[in-house]
Amino acid sequence: MLDKKKIIVASFLVFLMVLVAGIYFFVDLKNPDTNKEEEEQSRLVSTVLHVSGNELTIQDANHGIYTISNAGTDFKVGDHIAILYTGILDRSVVKQSELVVQEIEKVKESSNVLPESLQDDGIFKNYYSAAYKKVKSLSLDEKIGQILLARYPENGVSEMQKYHLGGYVFFAKDFAKKTEDQVKQMIRDLQNNASIPLFTAVDEEGGKVIRISSNPNLVASPYPSSQSLYQSGGFDAIRDNTIDKSRVLKNLGLNINLAPVVDVSTDKNAYMYDRTIGLDTAKTSQYAKTVIEASHGTSVSYTLKHFPGYGNNADTHQSATTDTRTLENLKDNDFPPFEAGIKARAEAILVSHNTLTNIDSKNPASLSPTIHNLLRNDLGFTGIVITDDIAMGATATIDHATVKAIQAGNDLIITTDYQGSIKEIKDALNKGELSEAMIDKLALRVLAWKYYKGLLFDNEK
Repeated sequence: MLDKKKIIVASFLVFLMVLVAGIYFFVDLKNPDTNKEEEEQSRLVSTVLHVSGNELTIQDANHGIYTISNAGTDFKVGDHIAILYTGILDRSVVKQSELVVQEIEKVKESSNVLPESLQDDGIFKNYYSAAYKKVKSLSLDEKIGQILLARYPENGVSEMQKYHLGGYVFFAKDFAKKTEDQVKQMIRDLQNNASIPLFTAVDEEGGKVIRISSNPNLVASPYPSSQSLYQSGGFDAIRDNTIDKSRVLKNLGLNINLAPVVDVSTDKNAYMYDRTIGLDTAKTSQYAKTVIEASHGTSVSYTLKHFPGYGNNADTHQSATTDTRTLENLKDNDFPPFEAGIKARAEAILVSHNTLTNIDSKNPASLSPTIHNLLRNDLGFTGIVITDDIAMGATATIDHATVKAIQAGNDLIITTDYQGSIKEIKDALNKGELSEAMIDKLALRVLAWKYYKGLLFDNEK
């Protein structure tokens, strides 16, 4: 009797197992690809950056740059397109191998409504509509000028009127021996003669790199380095210094500080060490957070630099520099300070000219779409990405560096040779290598920042 019961129970269990297996088999027949997420069709709205055969390089609304294959040959640089695809969009790389194009259509956009391809969830998104209206009122020359942050020239006013530059970077010699009133007048003259309010920027890091505080007429004594401040009073001293520095900059008419340096460097012999806080990753992250939070409400924007982390590399002012660190090492040691600054609502990040051989061996970081994808996708940065000066030694000999900077994902380009940069852009536009739509997108983002900062207002013509 016991054996019979065991046989019945065993038979019932076998029946259940067969039933369950049958159900799975039936489901599998109806859905041969068990990863439903991969087979679901997705839509990606983007702008065409480059065309090569049936390959398209595109930039999506969130500023990621991707190259897709089998895209057809009916598109040109500047087209706004919607890609319907299956498979996986790998946001960590540029070249897409797991994305399967199903259909691509051109997006019809009204000239009076902010296009879908320009909409993101960024820090300046509330100002995009006003900026878009402003962009539509500008000439091509004015739009090109807006994306350049130029080294201040001796004949600044006349140059600004001719080239419609977005702003200027000032160095110590531009303030040398001037009184406070003379500096104010210099900057006031620039703004009064500008059809669009200007960015006025300095590298007032403190310590080794000082611009305004090199002149005792403007600041009683040079601003100390971040290391000195930390040693004397910790992060409270850094917070107080940021607020005081911002007050002085604003009073003079300066609205951007190209600081702080949030590179992690603990090697006292390294080129960048003296410009860093000289502490580990965790404390450097706290430094980034402290400066950005202290800057809020001061009317001066601060710029985290030099992404993706300068490390212990040589000086890129003189020549090209290679960095052999791995992506994993950068994520562990160098990205966290930038992430901390981004979470504190940093408005701008400056990208270095170091070439990271394990990430993109062909391009310096400033000209690398891969590096910019890391900043946009991995770190979630939605603000303004700025190049280091492309006239520096590491990029000065690279052909078409300005155009490559645009194609890599930068919003604002620092350049000493602004006339050369403008010519490069216009030549690329004439050849179809750049589009006016791309210039519009960058000009929109720069102008949105100006609205955000209160330099522009809705009722301005």
